[in-house]
Amino acid sequence: MKHYKTLTELHLDSGFPAPEHPMLSLLTCSELSVCSWGQNQKFTGDFYMIAIKKIKAGNFLYGKTRYDHDNGSMSFVKPRQVVEVTDVELTEKAFVMFIHEDYLVGHPLYSQIKKYAYFEYETNEALHLSPAEENIIWELYNKIGLEYKANQDEFSREIILSHLDSILKYAERFYKRQFLNRSNNLSGTTIKKFHELLDRYVEQGQLQALGLPSVHYLAEQLNLSPRYLSDVLKLETGKTALEHIHLLLVDEAKNRLLSSDDNIAGIAYQLGFENPPYFSRLFKKMVGITPLQYKEQHLN
Repeated sequence: MKHYKTLTELHLDSGFPAPEHPMLSLLTCSELSVCSWGQNQKFTGDFYMIAIKKIKAGNFLYGKTRYDHDNGSMSFVKPRQVVEVTDVELTEKAFVMFIHEDYLVGHPLYSQIKKYAYFEYETNEALHLSPAEENIIWELYNKIGLEYKANQDEFSREIILSHLDSILKYAERFYKRQFLNRSNNLSGTTIKKFHELLDRYVEQGQLQALGLPSVHYLAEQLNLSPRYLSDVLKLETGKTALEHIHLLLVDEAKNRLLSSDDNIAGIAYQLGFENPPYFSRLFKKMVGITPLQYKEQHLN
């Protein structure tokens, strides 16, 4: 698997002319009607990729998931994430934008872009735009294109990054709309499946056998990325995946504290905690009193 440090090298390996800027690349549909990136294999790079596309055929992969050809969408890839784009055919207008991470150095966006969770989503969690939303993204992309192709001056980078910042903010808004629509249509399916999975984990004795369930493990069981799972749950319930795990553990701890003679350390180990003091701190943080105080208060 090849790693690209420069956009020029990626362009040349892909059969495209070198980009007009060494740290910024814009390609639209006329150049991308059929394309492969890299050397027809998986690759990584020191750049962000933002794309809007509707694929007719071919292979588009990032993370662990292959792209669903039937859906038009917007995708976001962070530096050093594995990507594979092979013999892709596009059915409608599309663009791909590469931004080298060094292009952001010294600008607030260098830190801000890392806070957008959707750069860690999988392809099956891509952003599906309404026609109106797509128009907004295209307007911003075209504004970047005007600056990109003009004779660049001391204002060009700031203007380009301000438009990029707007694209990222709109994407955040549109993802929340997508979460809400899916939540309303599915009546909280994600949270229901999540809790069913957690309940089975406890009932089958996996807490003691395997330890505390991680968000990564639970997301994998639900065929979601950890960040996407937490974002959906946060929107549906106001709590992240980790907070839901902690709630279940505390509820289970309460039951065991009142229904058995086991000491606090024993119950902590039963619940998958390797460190009983950590269990006690978590319990107190969520309940307001220690496990021992809880047991004494209710049994007396």
